[in-house]
Amino acid sequence: MTPILTRRGALRLAAAWPLAGTLPLRAQAVFPERPITVIVPFGPGGIADLTARTVTQAMSTTLKVPMVVDNRPSAGSIVGSAAVAQAAPDGYTLLLMSNANAVSAGLFKKLPFDVQKDFAPVGLLGVFDLALFVAADSRLKSVRDVLAEAKARPGKLTIGTIAVGSTQHLSAELFKARTGIDALIVPYKGSPAVLTALRAGEIDVAFEILGPMLPQLQAKVVRALAVTSDRRFAALPEVPTMREAGVADYEVASWNALAAPAKTPPAVIERLNAAANDALKTPAVQERLLALGVRAQGGTPPQLQLLLARELRHWGEVIRAAKIEPE
Repeated sequence: MTPILTRRGALRLAAAWPLAGTLPLRAQAVFPERPITVIVPFGPGGIADLTARTVTQAMSTTLKVPMVVDNRPSAGSIVGSAAVAQAAPDGYTLLLMSNANAVSAGLFKKLPFDVQKDFAPVGLLGVFDLALFVAADSRLKSVRDVLAEAKARPGKLTIGTIAVGSTQHLSAELFKARTGIDALIVPYKGSPAVLTALRAGEIDVAFEILGPMLPQLQAKVVRALAVTSDRRFAALPEVPTMREAGVADYEVASWNALAAPAKTPPAVIERLNAAANDALKTPAVQERLLALGVRAQGGTPPQLQLLLARELRHWGEVIRAAKIEPE
């Protein structure tokens, strides 16, 4: 998987996006005039929810109107995403978009929206890692140990994840594909069940989002063998990336972003984008996100559009390789 953003690509896309100074003065002055609703297609307390609340609180100071988070959890982020796709294109209803939107396009035969055509990208908010975990007392000390174990016991190594089709599950499928190992992926209903199984020795390793596991790492209940993105996590400098650990061409990074309904006026998108980028530059926001395991990362609408297109292709390929039949 290619990196989220290259320097050359950023410069090229940034040049293509109109500068704020070219926007109509009236559009800049009028929007927003009332509260903005951000629909989060996940439940309260998760990374998506906390990222949205952290960033929008800072954005509301710039925009001088409240930004209200509306949680609408559902499989594949479908319910919340559909609500935004059908909302008035005026900038007052936004979507907390994520890689789940890219994944769901490959998991479902038909969606009530087109993720590329029915949304206007506003901008990326943050990127966060997954990691490969073992229990603290596991005999497996490195990714190389895991691979050696899998090769010594074909079909016996167990990899825990949450539900089939989740980013964690697909990350495990990608791990199998890139390493060529024969291992059994065991899906659980939720992250607490994965952690319990890992600690009890029911599974050998697990793929899980790094942020929620940080307290377990600090308590020395589990160990992280590698992170899945293209760089080490700042708070865990001793933990290598999957590529550094010897798995070539392996990179997974989850992300959260803001999007609006298609046909939202460019001036409104630019106003929202500027407010989001300003918020992400705030030290307090960066520190809060880092505590969640999220690297604050803004950008332009075209950069988000490019990321989404790339993620759709990538996860579509992983889903097909894993032979997961669309529902």
